[in-house]
Amino acid sequence: MSYRRLAASAAVLAAGVSLIPGAAHAADPSTGQGKAHKVAAPGADQTATKSTAFDSPATRSARTTAPAAGKAAASPQAAADAATAANVTVGLHATTVTGKGLKLDTSVTSTTANQLNISIDWGDNQYGNETATGTKTVSTPHTYYRLGTYTIKVTVTDSVTQESATNELVVTTEGSAYTPYGPKRLLDTRNGTGAPQKKVAPYSSARVQIGGNGGIPAGVTAVVLNVTVTNATSGGHITAFAEGDVKPTTSNLNFTPGQTVPNLVIVPVGANGYVDLYNGGWESVDLIADVTGYFTQSDTNGYTPMAPVRFVDTRTGLGTAKGQVPGYGTFSTQITGVNGVPYTAKAVALNVTVTNPKSDGHLTVYPSGQPAPTASNVNFTTGQTIANAVIVPVGPDGRINIRNGGWYGADVIVDVVGYYSPESANSYLPVQPARLFDTRTDESGLEGRSYIAHFLGSGYPHTKGFALNTTVTNTRDAGFLSVSPDPYTKEEYQNGTAGWPATPTSSTLNWTAGKTVPNLVQASTGWTGVIDYWNQSDGDIDLIVDLFGVYTDN
Repeated sequence: MSYRRLAASAAVLAAGVSLIPGAAHAADPSTGQGKAHKVAAPGADQTATKSTAFDSPATRSARTTAPAAGKAAASPQAAADAATAANVTVGLHATTVTGKGLKLDTSVTSTTANQLNISIDWGDNQYGNETATGTKTVSTPHTYYRLGTYTIKVTVTDSVTQESATNELVVTTEGSAYTPYGPKRLLDTRNGTGAPQKKVAPYSSARVQIGGNGGIPAGVTAVVLNVTVTNATSGGHITAFAEGDVKPTTSNLNFTPGQTVPNLVIVPVGANGYVDLYNGGWESVDLIADVTGYFTQSDTNGYTPMAPVRFVDTRTGLGTAKGQVPGYGTFSTQITGVNGVPYTAKAVALNVTVTNPKSDGHLTVYPSGQPAPTASNVNFTTGQTIANAVIVPVGPDGRINIRNGGWYGADVIVDVVGYYSPESANSYLPVQPARLFDTRTDESGLEGRSYIAHFLGSGYPHTKGFALNTTVTNTRDAGFLSVSPDPYTKEEYQNGTAGWPATPTSSTLNWTAGKTVPNLVQASTGWTGVIDYWNQSDGDIDLIVDLFGVYTDN
């Protein structure tokens, strides 16, 4: 009998996730439709982002007094005395509420009961007007069209006496935009790049300088790193976080003895310009970190998420010549102008998979028109199928290169999940890392050939994408995870009218039985705000999803 399973527990609900039942569906033997699937909805606190406050107190008011009709203007000293005794003052307090939006509190005081006219110049050629009487705080929202720093000027005028007070407040929007950089190696504990030449001790951190390092400016808000752990002699995990912040309970990559494991991270940068990489293993490990871009509170490149689109598959000849990429061979593929990626794109978000490799090795993804860097994006062993998220600058001709760093051939698959361009309205907001759900909590797991529908963006129409870390563990069979937007709404799931979505063909991460595998996902919310996680194997798995940031258009 087919069914949709209700699998909720106090622990899951306390974490802000509820699992909601739906209507039964008949099974389709060819697609697996009708197998159990779950529906998850996050708590609102899990999408809370940083907010910054700006103040200009009333004592900074510049006040003027209009001369009485028919009288000559007062002497400078008399005007100064009158200003001191003026009955109107204005204080300003602004708080960021979205990537480009803020709330302005205008606090006016007056010794009369006359109407006060409030004129707001937002500093972006946009203006607003409010009214008040007496002593009052008036709140006014505003959303800027572009990221940046603006000067707000507010003038309050007594409608009867024409006395006025003016105050100014400099504000900076909260959101960040992306600047491609590199790829460039910033850390390699094996040879002393960026840190002492020694392994990172257990339960300690390697410090990575980001701001002010090379061409990366000070004041960056977040950075894109490909972090690789190698020479591990025990199991463990790595957590990346801004230096100066409390270490989160989430993890970015997991490893077992002898493994070399990479994973892409988008991590906030500390006020001092550093990021910490914490070794949560029992024994010491070597760590490598390659940078491919950074975020600043400036108007550079916004992000446009896409439903995953396959651009390259060497097994079929899609996007390049058919056949394995030879050892130490490189191929180029066109990114811009293809499948909806505009010619103006400056960088692209990918999921790159290697399969059927004939030897150990690594893949390096880099922009066309430059030599291959020493950085690596995907590390593999003979016969392994493994994927990793990649964010890479696009070359001047709109192409990227992929190099096989192994001795022998390997097949390569490339799925595009989004791009960064000057035209995109979506800015990035890092969040305090939060675990959205963990199927181990209630021992429910995720059954083979089934999926979880996650209401992560439901009710947030301005949220267009999420930076997530997905981890599969307790795997019973080989398979892969797909993450894609769902065509059905939260309401359709709740009232039982949601159908079974088409099974995606793209892969986010791949595993073999018994392995624990993480990967970053830049997930699009689609038009419904619902995101699906598909278990594309015959065996059950456990799935862990952590939230690291959001992309919003306001």
